[in-house]
Amino acid sequence: MIPRLKERAAQCEAERKVPDITVAEMQEAGFFRVLQPKKYGGYEMDPQVFYDVQMALAEGCMSTAWIYGVIGVHNWQIALFDPRASEDVWGAGDTDVRIASTYMPKGQVTPVEGGFKFSGRWGFSSGIDHCQWVFLGGLIFNEGQPPEYRTFLLPRSDFEVIDTWHVMGLKGTGSKDIVVKDVFVPEYRTHKASDGFMGTNPGRETFTSDLYKLPFGQIFVRAVSTAAIGGLQGALDTFLDFAQVRVGDMGNKTSEQAPAQLAASDAALAVDEMKLVLQRNFDVLMNKIRAHQPLDDIRQRSHFRYQAAQVVERCARHTYQLFSACGGRGIFLDFPLHRYLSDMMAARGHYANNPEQFGRNYGSVLLGKENTDYFL
Repeated sequence: MIPRLKERAAQCEAERKVPDITVAEMQEAGFFRVLQPKKYGGYEMDPQVFYDVQMALAEGCMSTAWIYGVIGVHNWQIALFDPRASEDVWGAGDTDVRIASTYMPKGQVTPVEGGFKFSGRWGFSSGIDHCQWVFLGGLIFNEGQPPEYRTFLLPRSDFEVIDTWHVMGLKGTGSKDIVVKDVFVPEYRTHKASDGFMGTNPGRETFTSDLYKLPFGQIFVRAVSTAAIGGLQGALDTFLDFAQVRVGDMGNKTSEQAPAQLAASDAALAVDEMKLVLQRNFDVLMNKIRAHQPLDDIRQRSHFRYQAAQVVERCARHTYQLFSACGGRGIFLDFPLHRYLSDMMAARGHYANNPEQFGRNYGSVLLGKENTDYFL
């Protein structure tokens, strides 16, 4: 699909959403089923497969890879809910139904009999144009206790999409706003963040695959950073094709310039390293689960979390080095490398891709302080 995605990149940006044909091709290829429960036609593959697919897609189009990561990981998360939630989504027989999200804790929540009254407005719902359900974040306030974060699952009939997506990067993700006005959400269509952290999810007796024993924080954060690794590979490939033949206006061959040589070698090493770390981290987690070992090593989980948070900033830095080595040619709109750079900068804006915040928490844990991040 990589050549096709490159061909459609301009269309993707112009329409401010991934083309319908691309999503249909991903669905037909089974990509969205990688983490989906077998009960509903999924494959229940290891997360490494999921991220390999995402990185490959990003070589052609980071927007496509971004919505694949976000939407695809929801087919994993719904297995953490009470099983009635997945039955609501897929029980009618259409197991191609997709779920979008925005996890901002913006929901106004009022407990009522059997569930909650729910309202609010959220931004950044990537790929919402291709989805029929949505996960939304909200806080429940109980007197004398810290706020309880939950994810709320709503059908398309319960929310409105507002087109606010006019941005400088990741233009094709169509990450529009969601508005909800005083709807009822049953208790079983909510998921507590604390259950995702502790592994006490309501769906654990029904969806028993080792895949669904992973901590939510470990798998989701990689869904919003891994596209950058594939994007850096795409930027590197674009640069190599250009630099091997380019002669500058002053008669200098780009391939003979030190900045170009170092930018290429550094980017190649960075892609290799970040892929290896991603694969290693999930090997460690999955092997622990299969050996029936607890996942309560907060130092290790903080370590893995910080590594995920560094990915986009590292990829953006290397992409900028490649861009700088292109000289004046790089600034023209028909030169594809700048798209990777803009997409990297946009991806860096995601809360989960803030290395300073998660680096400080990891450093505090190493120094004997209490962990303050329960999104691990």
